[in-house]
Amino acid sequence: MTAIALITGASGGIGRALACQLHAQGCRVAVVGRDAGRLLDVEAAVRIVADTTSPEGAALALAACQEALGAAPTLLAHCVGSTLIAPLHRTRVDAYREVMRVNLDSAVFMLQAWIGALQGGPGAAVFASSVVARVGVANHEAIAAAKGGVEALVRSAAATYASQGLRVNAVAPGMTETPMTAGMLKMPAMREGAARQYPLGGVQTAEQVADVMAWLLGAGAARLTGQVIAVDGGFTTVRPLVK
Repeated sequence: MTAIALITGASGGIGRALACQLHAQGCRVAVVGRDAGRLLDVEAAVRIVADTTSPEGAALALAACQEALGAAPTLLAHCVGSTLIAPLHRTRVDAYREVMRVNLDSAVFMLQAWIGALQGGPGAAVFASSVVARVGVANHEAIAAAKGGVEALVRSAAATYASQGLRVNAVAPGMTETPMTAGMLKMPAMREGAARQYPLGGVQTAEQVADVMAWLLGAGAARLTGQVIAVDGGFTTVRPLVK
């Protein structure tokens, strides 16, 4: 039976790349976003407009997928996210709450809705964290807290639902070429500075992150659950040799 994959945040760079990859692998792909226009050119069988930062929006996305494709998705990739670069003493309460809503609330509600839709059956899910949840990076306190919550969610859910054959993992990307980072990376000095931070050099593509997410959803990762894989050119684990 052809697998059904649901990808949230599919209008972003990583979600869009993952949709293309899973479609090419033969999955029936349902993509979710808040703007119908931005989903039009995403490779998918079904395009769903929903805001997954609320329980109602997450439930709507699952119900629409089931209605259109005839079954609940056994694969879930949650790519919804935002960022906030500001020191904590300059972070407004409303900005902090928005970061938590978009990054952590959406992950909780989407995972909850998906588990319910599976009705005790097996499946595989992958979430998007960030290197800033893995290592201290200045001026990232709010987003680090949100993504740290995502990682904790992944580990706990992996433990709770392993007995039903449900795998839950995450990736933690470093600086990635996406629409979200375009403003920063369009400046040569910023791009060069970012690239020098990574032992493998350069700025990675959305497709490179999507490669790892697709693998985590596939049979090749059948023995992996509760893991967070850093896709970051070695940023969080090694230091380059200074020449």
